[in-house]
Amino acid sequence: MTRELEVYVVLTDTGTLFTRTIKWFTKDPLNHASIAFDSGLNEVYSFGRKNPQNPFFAGFVRENMRGQLFAEASCALYRCRIQPAAYAKMRGVIAEMERNRELYRYNLIGVIGLLFNTRLMKRDYAYFCSEFVASVFEKSGVHLVNKSSFLVTPGDLENTPKLELVYEGRLQHLLDKCLNEEVGKRLA
Repeated sequence: MTRELEVYVVLTDTGTLFTRTIKWFTKDPLNHASIAFDSGLNEVYSFGRKNPQNPFFAGFVRENMRGQLFAEASCALYRCRIQPAAYAKMRGVIAEMERNRELYRYNLIGVIGLLFNTRLMKRDYAYFCSEFVASVFEKSGVHLVNKSSFLVTPGDLENTPKLELVYEGRLQHLLDKCLNEEVGKRLA
């Protein structure tokens, strides 16, 4: 029997104007979704701001959860245990996106369609955050929700039984806890 590996889904609320607007439509408390390959949130990917100061320049990003954009964020951290083959596929999908990051754009048209529960138009190389998370899992053979990725909201991810809640609260508290555990391991 092969040992399952862990992948994490991080849902956050940064309190920006954009997330407050999405929250108004979705009524979900957390409105940004990311994929993390470690519980300490050192390797986190999503579709969002390429420059934290500029909400209009967005696309595929490796997120800095310790950066200014997330300094006051609330979060929920979910764990998903997957087979090694699915994990390898997921890593491959992310690696391909990293290699071609200049092709990828934020799918604002998709977000507008999502708010009205419809797909407005298909855009190659364009995702919004929860669409990205659901799509990467799908491409890896793991279906988190029973709907197309272009209709997946952060709330759908929050409510899927395939994800196990690990932490909920202030993001900074989680990061501090992870740092303290890491330091403790090094000193032991």
